[in-house]
Amino acid sequence: MKTFSATPADIDKKWIIIDAEGVVLGRLASIIAMRLRGKHKPTFTPNMDCGDNVIVINADKIQMTGKKRTDKIHYWHTGYPGGIKSRTAGQILEGEFPERIVTQAVKRMLPGNRLSRRQMTNLRVYAGAEHPHEAQAPEMLDVKSMNKKNTREG
Repeated sequence: MKTFSATPADIDKKWIIIDAEGVVLGRLASIIAMRLRGKHKPTFTPNMDCGDNVIVINADKIQMTGKKRTDKIHYWHTGYPGGIKSRTAGQILEGEFPERIVTQAVKRMLPGNRLSRRQMTNLRVYAGAEHPHEAQAPEMLDVKSMNKKNTREG
């Protein structure tokens, strides 16, 4: 028995679409990260980009457990002295780019290397229900029915 190592000719990328409405953020991000890396496939190779292309819609209707919407604070620094800035998760979701919450959660679940930065280009997140990828014929992935804990009514 020899260990299988995928080559670029062996990789078969699919397009999947995930509706994030009512889904808990961390659970959704871990499923997306697994799909982007390709760990759900039997042909997974750690050093190749063998994951799928993922489209996330309704990112502005994501749910968070507990008091994360008001207590979870996202920090960044402008680069200038005293330039620390912060926003709560709720402020970001109500702001101009609510899809950044999902993108950051997925990015932080991937390893910090060149391959994961290339795999992040296979993720497309949209705040609303419309997306411009109908020509790729994406398959629907129902995250809500995978586990009852994946959803939260709130």
